[in-house]
Amino acid sequence: MAAPSSEAERQRDKDRTRADILAVATREFADKGYTGARVDEIAARTSTTKRMIYYYFGGKEQLYIAVLEKAYTTIRVLEQQVDVEHLDPEDALRRLAALTFDHHEANPDFIRLVSIENIHHAEHLAQSEILAGLADPALGSLTVVLQRGRDAGRFREDADALDVHMIISSFCVFRLANRHTFQAIFGRDMLAPARREHYRTMLGDLVIDYLTA
Repeated sequence: MAAPSSEAERQRDKDRTRADILAVATREFADKGYTGARVDEIAARTSTTKRMIYYYFGGKEQLYIAVLEKAYTTIRVLEQQVDVEHLDPEDALRRLAALTFDHHEANPDFIRLVSIENIHHAEHLAQSEILAGLADPALGSLTVVLQRGRDAGRFREDADALDVHMIISSFCVFRLANRHTFQAIFGRDMLAPARREHYRTMLGDLVIDYLTA
């Protein structure tokens, strides 16, 4: 009876080690970029070794891709939890927009990783074996909601799920990625708590105004 228990514990140890490496690597890549990040530093900040990191992930590039996959998968999983089928189309879109708003604000490393990968022309993300399915949950939910809104005669016929996703993502990414330059130029902190609900509501209004124009 001891063997299965020992095997299960070893698997849990592996899962914990892998999760620990990914968490530390996420911060390292987000802070220093792909080029500046060092596997030695990641190993030093985890309870493992550089050799073990290579064992789990294969190398620096594979680790970076795993970090990107985890970052994108997290937001996609959250999007699937919104029960769009039982919400009014406008309420569903506001809920999805608010979810992205909240996620990006709570995960600034995600914004940095996206910016860094765009600098590299998405050459690493393009190698991901799960890339093809990363967009499906987001676009699937939006497609369902948009069709329901069109069927009810409330949404414009030329609305495209990817366009709506772009509107939501653009607002949320800009708010985080350009916070410091925006504040330096205009004297306004887009992450100031006093304006948070204003911006959160504004995002929903932008989406609905576009679809009902």
